[in-house]
Amino acid sequence: MAIGTKGLGVDDLRGFEDAKLVEELKKAKEELFNLRFQSATGQLENNSRLRAVKRDISRIYTTMRERELGITEAPITKEAAE
Repeated sequence: MAIGTKGLGVDDLRGFEDAKLVEELKKAKEELFNLRFQSATGQLENNSRLRAVKRDISRIYTTMRERELGITEAPITKEAAE
């Protein structure tokens, strides 16, 4: 099993809309900032969480770049179909 946050696997990310990807990226970056702060102050209990969040951010960026290059497409939503 890949290291990362549950619900942020490659298949899950490809099912997200662009706005949802941006939102998840923002949340992951905030979490990484907080984890780094905890690490610097000696309060971090789970060091592997840093690595997992970094990988989540990388997965999100990869999915966004694939859509930009036309390798994959964003899922069609109800609003877009109408």
